[in-house]
Amino acid sequence: MSFGPTHFAPVLAALAQRHPQLQVQASYTDRFVDLIAEGFDCAIRVGHLTDSSLLARRVGSTTAKYVASPDYIRKHGAPKTPEEFVTHEVVMQGTETWMAMDSDKVISMKPQGRFKADNAVALVAAALAGIGLAGVPEELISGHLASGALIPVMPDYPPPDLGIYVIRPPGQNPARKIRVLTDMLIECYGHFSLVAASER
Repeated sequence: MSFGPTHFAPVLAALAQRHPQLQVQASYTDRFVDLIAEGFDCAIRVGHLTDSSLLARRVGSTTAKYVASPDYIRKHGAPKTPEEFVTHEVVMQGTETWMAMDSDKVISMKPQGRFKADNAVALVAAALAGIGLAGVPEELISGHLASGALIPVMPDYPPPDLGIYVIRPPGQNPARKIRVLTDMLIECYGHFSLVAASER
């Protein structure tokens, strides 16, 4: 979610510098690309994986928060539970299912919203404008939280951590360039585990 230019571009630049013979062509988008149909070797995805025949390597994780602007809260109040959350207007990518943690239990939510965008930076802008609640990675909103422009909501039911994954088409062994990229991401983002893309 909009991590590409800010977080992953420096890693790809370092990859190109470290391996001068490697051709690097990157596309920075929050939409889910069809790796095979669109000719991508791999993708870096942040979030919760959907069922897929693709293979995924977890290279790290990040945290997210549910937030709203002070203006939205003044007009509509702040939800305290998942049941209240789904009655509010949200800004979102599409028709995705959202999740909240109740201790070690995951609660699924199907919120509704009239503002949709395929980019998390745009969703943050909409939340700042008071259009609705947003669920976004903390790295994208830390300054807004510090200034009070965005306020956390539903703190007793936070979203689960977001995994950072390298996704590739199925096959026996990943190409060396994918292994090298994966290793560099692990250097930057910490612990990892090998999972099938159907695992959450």
